[in-house]
Amino acid sequence: MPSALTAALQRAQRLGLLGPAPVATHVEHAEAFAELVEPPTAFLDLGSGGGIPGLVLALRWPHARAALLDSGQRRTEHLRAACVELDLVGRVTVVEARAEDAARDPRWRGAFDLVVARSFGPPAVTAECSVGFLAAGGALLVSEPPGGDAARWDPGGLAELGLAGPRLVTTGETSAAVLTLTEGAGARWPRRTGVPERRPLWRP
Repeated sequence: MPSALTAALQRAQRLGLLGPAPVATHVEHAEAFAELVEPPTAFLDLGSGGGIPGLVLALRWPHARAALLDSGQRRTEHLRAACVELDLVGRVTVVEARAEDAARDPRWRGAFDLVVARSFGPPAVTAECSVGFLAAGGALLVSEPPGGDAARWDPGGLAELGLAGPRLVTTGETSAAVLTLTEGAGARWPRRTGVPERRPLWRP
């Protein structure tokens, strides 16, 4: 693990932006994410927070462009500093915005073949807030409870969003759901800021 990455994640913990588990544990979880999908051309980390898994994946996939999305100023300031320290500037962009707003921005709409999400929100919220960023055929990779639980993902709600799946995948202690956008996201999605959370398409 690069010492600069360790230092950045330790700073995130001091700032309260990353959970208290050992930094090595957070990195191992993020590294496992990289084992579950093919390296993308461009990916977005939804709700990047302290930088897990986004910073780790950006280092793991040196040829991929990346966007680290978070709505919090303190978190995005940390992420920008980390990108400088890890020599990621120019290939990794930090985006400070709500997901529902950023997904309507022409710079980001349909711009990614992979979206990753770890602890962003309930399945319905994560799915809806992701689809606008995905190109047709792109994948959404979402951290799951140990072993995964397909019942968390409602087939009707996923079909409305144009998502197929989930395919549950596991490596070591890390489980995730993989969903695929069958066509470009419909113009309706995502709904206005806050609506996916207040009126989710389904509840777990």
